Amino acid sequence: MAHKNNQGKFNWKAAMINIVAMIALITMLVIGLVMYLRHYTQHGTEVTVPNITNMHIAEAEIVLGAESLHMQVIDSTYSTKTPLGTIVEQTPSPGAQVKKGRTIYVIRNARMRRPVILPELRDLSLRQAEATAKTLGLTIGKTIYQPSTFKNIILDVRVCDTSVVAGTRLEEGTAIALVVGKGKGTQKVTVPHIVGKDIEEATSWLFTNSLILGTVEYDIPPSKDTDIQYIIYQQTPASGTVVVEGTSVNIKLSTDIEKTITTNYEESNEEDFF
Repeated sequence: MAHKNNQGKFNWKAAMINIVAMIALITMLVIGLVMYLRHYTQHGTEVTVPNITNMHIAEAEIVLGAESLHMQVIDSTYSTKTPLGTIVEQTPSPGAQVKKGRTIYVIRNARMRRPVILPELRDLSLRQAEATAKTLGLTIGKTIYQPSTFKNIILDVRVCDTSVVAGTRLEEGTAIALVVGKGKGTQKVTVPHIVGKDIEEATSWLFTNSLILGTVEYDIPPSKDTDIQYIIYQQTPASGTVVVEGTSVNIKLSTDIEKTITTNYEESNEEDFF
């Protein structure tokens, strides 16, 4: 507001005083606002984001807490390159400068290995079986060569020296052993008695005697929705037969225990007869 003296003339002195006062007031307000913002944003209290990758969640929370930082898991993935249950990625990245109280967002590796359903590898070539297993995330522990009719064909799949069949649930990363045919040998072996055994046990017995599992027949086809135990009620060649190592032994399976008892009885009578 302009000021005039008693004679009605403009008072420049009073006007200048008002302008200076307004500038001073604005300056004080600006300084006060800057100081408030510095306090509110914790200016000058930045911390360095630590590297928490490959740490378990509980460990990472302790490390971040020491720097007045917080953590939030935003996603989960599966990686074979880092331990299960550990952090595989963080945002902001390690070494970044952030304010205290900042949230660090992380992606965690799964706490359990992904399940893998074992496909049918028997009768595949060694190269095909290896490629299929690796695609599913399985590893080839070792390759075992055994006499057989055909060369470089998968005869059996084993885990921890135990035969496993297609459909078996394994964990990703499981090491499997592939039993591979190397052609028929020259040694003579005696066919063991495998009637009454399940297919896994029979395969192991045949493997021990340098024989391989041949055709498999079911009197009633198995259903994927049931977990019925099948047992062998017939084998060809019969037990006691002398064959060349690598010979295939064909089997028939049933859920009917009576068939197994009948077969065992008939074989016993044949032995008594001779």
